Amino acid sequence: MTTLDTIARPSGAFAMVAMDQRESLRHMFDLAGHGRPEDEVLIDFKVAVAQELGPHASGFLADRQFGFDRVSAAVPASTGLILAVDALDQAEGGPVEDTALDEQSVADLPLGVDALKLLLIWRRDERRDARVELASRFIEAARERGVLSVLEPVVRAAPDEKDFDADAAIREAARELSALHPDLYKAQVPMAGAGTEAEQRSASSALNECMTGPWVVLSQGVERDRFADAVRAACQEGASGFLAGRALWSDVVGAEDVRSELRARSVERLTALSDVVDEHARSWRDWGRA
Repeated sequence: MTTLDTIARPSGAFAMVAMDQRESLRHMFDLAGHGRPEDEVLIDFKVAVAQELGPHASGFLADRQFGFDRVSAAVPASTGLILAVDALDQAEGGPVEDTALDEQSVADLPLGVDALKLLLIWRRDERRDARVELASRFIEAARERGVLSVLEPVVRAAPDEKDFDADAAIREAARELSALHPDLYKAQVPMAGAGTEAEQRSASSALNECMTGPWVVLSQGVERDRFADAVRAACQEGASGFLAGRALWSDVVGAEDVRSELRARSVERLTALSDVVDEHARSWRDWGRA
């Protein structure tokens, strides 16, 4: 039976690397002054991240679209492999507007995959019930395939929604979707990592109250230098770790010597964050205890 130990550290906490960015990664190269690169440039970067950070991660998240065979081969057997199965509705250079389940990737699951991940855009709109059904179908599909489910809701305001409160929406989404019991819930950092330590802990505690099972935080939208503090606050209030990409490697995009920069910057960040979760995170195993 596959358990979360497959993608966790011995402590039962998670220190996982996300490298499933697709067109958003191409846009990051553009913003770094390198134009919009060919697919092979993106694949080479993903492989480098897998080779340099993979050995230090408890789990590694990859996409099927850009070099999955090469990326997955670069991830050591000791690191759990997570496959993104979200089909993205995303304009060139823009944010992901909506997602669907990549049914083909689920049906034709590559060997060695330990978990599936679905990004879900959560809005208070007319498609809300359909997205809940999508999340439920994803969780069941993972269960049927004998792998873990990692659900990643990201909240957005509906077109006609005024005075949108992102933190309130993050909690509302957690109450609604954590109740479906994915194996692991991937949440946005409360307050986008801003505020004092006390404010971060209070917001993280409120989010933890909405969860029915283990959860981790993602790094998108959080200033890179604030992410470690945000992870610590979340873990002190019940989170089990992180699944992060940008906070680890975003400033290496477009570097002249990617691998040396990954070793000098990203590995150090990942190692430090792993120490944080080992010390402060709630083990996923504790969720099954009274």
